[in-house]
Amino acid sequence: MTTANSHLSNGFLSLSVAPLGAEMQYLRSRDGADYLWNGDGAYWTGRAPVLFPIVGRAPGDVIATGDTQASMKQAPMKLAPMKLAPMKQHGFARRSVFALVEQTDIMCHHVLHASDETRAVYPFDFALHVIHRLMGHTVLCEARVENNGVAPMPFGFGFHPAFRWPLPGAADRGHVVALAGGGNPDRCALQDGLVDPAPLPGPFTDGRLDIAEPLFEHDALVFPNGSDALRYGPDEGPGLSFTFHNLPDLALWKPRGAPFLCIEPWHGTAARISDGPQIADRPNSVMLAPGEAVDFGYSVTVEP
Repeated sequence: MTTANSHLSNGFLSLSVAPLGAEMQYLRSRDGADYLWNGDGAYWTGRAPVLFPIVGRAPGDVIATGDTQASMKQAPMKLAPMKLAPMKQHGFARRSVFALVEQTDIMCHHVLHASDETRAVYPFDFALHVIHRLMGHTVLCEARVENNGVAPMPFGFGFHPAFRWPLPGAADRGHVVALAGGGNPDRCALQDGLVDPAPLPGPFTDGRLDIAEPLFEHDALVFPNGSDALRYGPDEGPGLSFTFHNLPDLALWKPRGAPFLCIEPWHGTAARISDGPQIADRPNSVMLAPGEAVDFGYSVTVEP
């Protein structure tokens, strides 16, 4: 298994992806401008982690997946009592080493397969494929989750990329997140990382949100029904345009004083404050049948 980063370039953009977490390491335009956060630990060591098999926190940082455990070799067996397993925020994929399946000048394909280590906390035979592809001024980030076991598999999935704030060439201008189609989606508050299910009025006005430090004083902004497309940047000047596929939830996050903004499309959120440990009970969890697969993805275009 290679431990080297994959480096992609197409004349407009260059991109690096690490096998650890299949995580983007940099995204640069041909003039050398950096658009992705650099992982400086003074604020946050992440850059663009992949979230699986949960998004956000679990109560007490433990999860459960029902009273059955499945393998490729035997039918489900009853477990008593319900098996609990430790699970840190956002799951284990971001701290797992993916295998490089294929690479070209403009594409790399990584995969994470279930192992004895993952089955100890998440008893399913899965495969998580992550593909990064350059197309002109656009990066396509695609994922496929496969259930290769004999029992239905509950999970959440998300992307967590962090982009510079301010963007290169726009240090003197305010930045806006503008939702395609406008609107003001409700948000939900977080308490110790868990979701308060009572909806709150969202901070958007006609689909626009001016990015400012006070917005994030109480953790991330989470929108259970966000948008399938948005733009980030100043009204005039450089910007990033996003589209989302099968990722109905949206979060925006910016630690205090940090020079980046996370734009996070998810399928599933943190557990509700009233939830137990079952992944299947979390908001918008996916329940994937044996032998089935489901795709997720987003694109980000660096406006030339």
